[in-house]
Amino acid sequence: QVQLVESGGGLVQPGGSLRLSCEASKTIYGIDAMGWYRQAPGKERELVAGIWGKARKYSESVEGRFTISGDSARNTMYLQMNNLTPEDTAVYYCKMVIRRTDYWGQGTQVTVSS
Repeated sequence: QVQLVESGGGLVQPGGSLRLSCEASKTIYGIDAMGWYRQAPGKERELVAGIWGKARKYSESVEGRFTISGDSARNTMYLQMNNLTPEDTAVYYCKMVIRRTDYWGQGTQVTVSS
């Protein structure tokens, strides 16, 4: 069983940056896809950024501001978030699809406020 542990959330002022990390509990083989999702109060969970093989995709609302990346040596993926706005406030979740099974992190709160 793989566990994903997120870190890096917090309170940041508008225009600031944060980097979220998602570390797997063990070395993983056979990753089909991985991504970052977020859920704001009263809203459905949405895909923010994803990696499928060599392809990366971003939601329109974060395109050009967020960057998803992975470090296989550290079993970790990241979400670099720049130029944050209050609309980015949400709980952020990482997800890995490993041999067609979904694994989720516990979520980390990101609050953008002055």
